Amino acid sequence: MATDYGQGYGFGSEPGFRGDTGARRHRVPAGLRAPFEARGWREFGYVLLGLPISILLFTYAVTMVSLGAGLLVTFLGVPVLAAALAGCRGFGAMERARARALLGLDVADPEPLRVRKRGAMGWMGAVLKSGASWRSLLYALLQFPWAVFSFVVAVNFWAVGWAMLTYPLWFWVFPMYAGQDGLQLYGDETHRVYLDNPFEIAVTALVGLLFTLATPWIVRALTTVDRVMVHGLLGPSRLATRVVELESDRGVVVDTAAADLRRIERDLHDGAQARLVTLAMDLGLAKEKLREDPRAAAVMVEEAHGEVKTALQELRDLARGIHPAVLTDRGLDAALSSVASRCTVPVRVEVDLAERPASAIEGIAYFTVSELLQNVSKHARATAAAVEVWRVENRLLIQVVDNGVGGADATAGSGLAGLAERLDAVDGILVVDSPAGGPTRVTAELPWRSEPVTG
Repeated sequence: MATDYGQGYGFGSEPGFRGDTGARRHRVPAGLRAPFEARGWREFGYVLLGLPISILLFTYAVTMVSLGAGLLVTFLGVPVLAAALAGCRGFGAMERARARALLGLDVADPEPLRVRKRGAMGWMGAVLKSGASWRSLLYALLQFPWAVFSFVVAVNFWAVGWAMLTYPLWFWVFPMYAGQDGLQLYGDETHRVYLDNPFEIAVTALVGLLFTLATPWIVRALTTVDRVMVHGLLGPSRLATRVVELESDRGVVVDTAAADLRRIERDLHDGAQARLVTLAMDLGLAKEKLREDPRAAAVMVEEAHGEVKTALQELRDLARGIHPAVLTDRGLDAALSSVASRCTVPVRVEVDLAERPASAIEGIAYFTVSELLQNVSKHARATAAAVEVWRVENRLLIQVVDNGVGGADATAGSGLAGLAERLDAVDGILVVDSPAGGPTRVTAELPWRSEPVTG
């Protein structure tokens, strides 16, 4: 059950590289450079495209759904309504692509249609029963009024901001071609106010600058609502996402169980079974020599006795690897203390649990600590380690700390990645904090489940 970090400890990481995220530091504050960044223009383009697309989508949805609902008194209403929902699903795919390209929002496709029967009737039934189809229709209806509002706000702020900011460059148009002194700020039958002197022109440009700087943030706030709608209405539902996660976790559990069975079979075949075969042969030879040469037979029996001890130790280790008896009898505290005693470095164990968790969670916690301590023994080059286990509300927390060389990485395809997958299969989390030079802190989080009361 030992996990191998591979190059996790002390390899492949250089001082100065870890911690440098590569984030580019700008000398210009974000508020000043926002009007000129590509992100701001992409978001503004998203708002501009949203109006014509929403008009098309809203018109299609309302027309087709109204037509289908009106024809439901006949059989023709069912295929028309199914076609309306299918079209909305198609528009939803286009909207996900638009959000991905302009907003950087990567939303997974919703759950596919589950067609149980072949033919047109089966397809129409699948479309009408799909929750993703109706969410796409709801998106088409809600997107239109929001797109109109977003378009009006964004375009007005953008146009007013840039027009006022550049006013010093084009105010001469009014006296030359419009017959007035400048941009009219106020006017009635007896009095008019124009922005024509240098101070008023400068103030106008300053106000335009404020509008221009604020516009990208206003547009970003508007597109935040679009992100929520695209993610919530055009992506997979929470139930579908959970089903996919459970299917993936089930695959991990099945693969892990198969790997453990293969390991046990290999250990039995290559270890205890081979020794028992050798023992049987040695005892057979000793039996044949018992009458001819009792002294030689006694030596062979003594050697066989040693083989029996070795085979028993291997079987004991194998049984401990499957599920240690001390864990069942005395719980995590005693079991983890037993594991810590076999570690090559001194380990401090502290278990603060008022009650025992379910046996499945207890077993996973035991093997998690066992594998992490084996990694400390093999790769950490540490002189001390500590194991702490405690409960916080409905979560069981495990922390293993060592003062070794660090550099452990759970994303490099090492044994830590496999351990993280095992924890994820039961809704657990593995967090590795291991900077180069150490120390290494591995935190595992498992769901708390109490042992069911029987009888």
